[in-house]
Amino acid sequence: MADKSTSSEVTQAAAPETVSAARKIYPIVKYGDSILEKPTTPIKKFDAELEQLSEDMFASMYAAQGVGLAAPQIGLNLRLAVVDVTGGKNPEAKIVLANPEIIHAEGEKREEEGCLSIPGFRGYVLRPQFVTIKAQNAKGESFEIRGEDLLARAFCHEIDHLNGVLFIQHLSMLKRDLIKRKIKKLRKQGEW
Repeated sequence: MADKSTSSEVTQAAAPETVSAARKIYPIVKYGDSILEKPTTPIKKFDAELEQLSEDMFASMYAAQGVGLAAPQIGLNLRLAVVDVTGGKNPEAKIVLANPEIIHAEGEKREEEGCLSIPGFRGYVLRPQFVTIKAQNAKGESFEIRGEDLLARAFCHEIDHLNGVLFIQHLSMLKRDLIKRKIKKLRKQGEW
């Protein structure tokens, strides 16, 4: 999920770049790639490799100025997402979501949303104001967490990604078609 307080334009890389000896920045997969519209495979193996991937996903998300990133957005068919609504300002706000599911939702709130995989496009999406999710961390330990407002929205947005759903599917058909036409035009111009 893109951070609405920053530009949603993302610089793309041809291959993962190394930020430091330990962190990779993955290029963000853009709308039109079929991986974004497929449900993901549950994670069964929790090891150092998964922990490394989670940290690389945080680094990739921060580099793209986002507050959430799902594995399909870096081309991986895994039920894994990372969320940090502080944009890296508070290391304790980093949340790894392996095999997440929403177990309770309440209230409604319509807010503007963007997506790192659909840079430059935003729309108002109705989401629950509060959600409780059940997930596992990178070590495989189960936990529940309740999110409100932006955190709840980020949880819903990233879990949607893991289910093969993009935020534009929550928009009116007219708005969705307008975005799709603009993206098609950008593709023809070689800008997508």
